[in-house]
Order: sequence, then C-alpha cells, then structure tokens
Amino acid sequence: MRWSLIVLLCANAVSLTGNVLSMLAVPWFVLQTTGSPARTGLAAFASTLPVVISATFAGTLIDRLGLRRASVLSDLFSGVIVLAIPLLYLTYGLSYGLLLVLLFARWLLATPGETARETLIPELAARARFTMERATAAYDGAYRGAKMVGAPLAGVLIVWLGPTNLLLIDGMTFLLSAVMIRFGVPGSSPKTVEHTGYVDSLREGMAFLWHDRLLRSAVAMVLVTNLLDTGLGQVLLPLYARDVTGDPRAFGLLVGAVGAGAVVGTVAYGTLGARLPRRMTFALCFLVAGLPRTLILATDVTLDVALAVTVVSGFAAGAINPLLGVVEFERIPVRLRARVLGTITAGAYAGMPFGGLLAGGLTELAGLATTLVVFAGVYLLASIPPFIGRAWREPGLTPRKPRTDRPA
Repeated sequence: MRWSLIVLLCANAVSLTGNVLSMLAVPWFVLQTTGSPARTGLAAFASTLPVVISATFAGTLIDRLGLRRASVLSDLFSGVIVLAIPLLYLTYGLSYGLLLVLLFARWLLATPGETARETLIPELAARARFTMERATAAYDGAYRGAKMVGAPLAGVLIVWLGPTNLLLIDGMTFLLSAVMIRFGVPGSSPKTVEHTGYVDSLREGMAFLWHDRLLRSAVAMVLVTNLLDTGLGQVLLPLYARDVTGDPRAFGLLVGAVGAGAVVGTVAYGTLGARLPRRMTFALCFLVAGLPRTLILATDVTLDVALAVTVVSGFAAGAINPLLGVVEFERIPVRLRARVLGTITAGAYAGMPFGGLLAGGLTELAGLATTLVVFAGVYLLASIPPFIGRAWREPGLTPRKPRTDRPA
C-alpha cells in the first residue's frame, strides 16, 4: 500500500530536481549573456507570474480532469517546452524575447501538476497508514532534497556542461515524472463540481480561503517571503557568486546549503512534529528561515561562514511547509482541496513575479550589500504575525480531523 506514495514522492523529487537545475541555469545564462541584473530580474518575472495565474485558475480544472491525469498532462507539456529552449538556442537561435515567452509557458503548464500531486498526498498517506506529519514532511523533503542535491550539482554542471545542457536535463526530468505518475500511482475519477459552473466553483475555493483567518494570515506571510526568496535566489545570489566570490559554484553551494539544512529540518519535523507546539514552532522557524541567511551575505565574511549560517536557516525552513500542509489538510474540506490549495499557491506566489524585478532594480540603484540589508529587514517584519496576531491563537492550531462538511 505504500508503493503508490513512494512513487509519487520519487516522481515529485525527479521533477523538482530538474526545476532546481533550471532555476540556476536560467538566471546564470541571462546574466552571462546580457550582463544585466535588471534583465535577469525580468526573466524571473516571466518564470513566476504564470505560476500565480495558473494556480489561481487551474484548481477546478484539476478536479474535472482527475488528479493523476492532470499531473501527467502537465509534466508532458512542460517537458516539451523546456526541451524547446536549448534546442532552439543550439539550432535556429533564441532571442531574449522568445526566451521570456517560453519561460512563461513552461511555468504556466507546470504548476497544475504540482498542485495535483500535492492534493494526492492525504489519500495516498491514508492508504500507506502514514501520519499527516510524516506524509507532509516526506513530500516537502522531496523538494528540500532536490535543492540539496540539485543546486550544488548545477553549480558544477554550469561550469562543465554550460546552462544550455542543464535545460535539456530539466526537460527530460518532466517526461520521466510523467511516466512514473502514469504507471505508478492509481488513477482517480474526474470530479463533478456540484452542478456549478467553472466560475462559481472557482469563487467557492477563493471564498473559503478568505474566510479562514489563520490560513489567510499564513498566505500573506509566505507571499512576502516568497517575493524576497525569488529576488534572492534569481538575482542576488548569482550576483554574490559573480561579484563577491567570482565562482558560479558558490551560487550552487548557497542554494544547496539551504536544501541540506531543510532536509534535516524536515526529517526532524516528520519525527517530532506531532509533539511540538504548532504556533511557536512555526513562529520561530519562520523568523530564523529568512533573516540570518540574508543578513550574513551583506557582511564581509568568508563563504564558509555564510554557508554555515545558511544551513541553520535551512534547518528552520524545513518545518514550515510540512506544518502548514498538516494545518491545510485538516481545515480544508476534501471536496475543495484542489481548488483551495490552488488558491493558496496563487496567493503565496503572488509576489514572486516582482521579487526578481525588485532585487534587480534595487541592486542597480543601491548596490548588492544595501539590497541584502533591506531584504533582511522585510524578512523580520514578515515574521511578526505568529508572535502577536489573534488569528494565530485560535483553537484551529490544535490537531483535528480533516473536514468533509460544506463550509459556512
């Protein structure tokens, strides 16, 4: 009974490893060919705006297609588009404008697959007799492990193979993920959405999130930090590697350090999470996850010290997504999961398109060190709500059974 869950986790890890490779390859490629932080930020914009659009509108479509089918189709189409980027570059040539279009299409089609795979977790976890803490930790651990392995590997492969060949590998990972899900995960029947139209069912998912104060507050916090993380990962870290260390491998090591710490943190939460106080665990982990690793890069320290601090921040980050996942699965009615999770993803990612633009523009105006200090200050402000917010003191932070009723 555990085989389907294992296949899902492995397929997700394969797809996410490819994502990590391209997350490093694309900004380095743009920075290398244009030399412009602003254009690098614009490429990040083209990679994140479609995630928000797709996550907003795809939930109901996922319900109607069925979770497995939505995941497979998403991976297949995404893989073809990713492969087109290096193939065009190596044959007919690839303009900067066309690259932006392909990046937009790639992430527009990739997001429904991620939502569908996440929505499959509670059902497969129940079949495998996993607690939700262990299941959500395992799911998030796949992403953390992909960053831990893929990011340092990408830093080496950029030097060895070049960013173009990394994108070929990324495209193949999408296709492999599609095959694994199609033949290793049981199918589910497409859902009929209570005789309501697409717009009405979409509105219902949004309304549920809007009326849940706790989830709404969490999404707002993650929205801000995702914006900062995008600017950090897509613009500031490549600049730090180029201008401070002079070595692209430093970019991969810093991203990988977050992943390494987060893998350990995710495992720790999966083991101990059911016994930890949710509010203070989330509050402290959220604070440590963003502030120290950003601030340390603005100081004149060695790369070894920066990596050590980054590992600690990664460890704290490892508990955030699994903990939120448990709370989401407990609070969201089963029939609304795909729609509400899609809305949550859209809200959490809404600031990401502007993270690269903000980081690129601010860096050109004020310099790298000042931008890092500003980002650290915003991380601090975004971490305050769990310590003082009323929504974070409600009984919903105690464990309860998943809801199956219709929301009021």
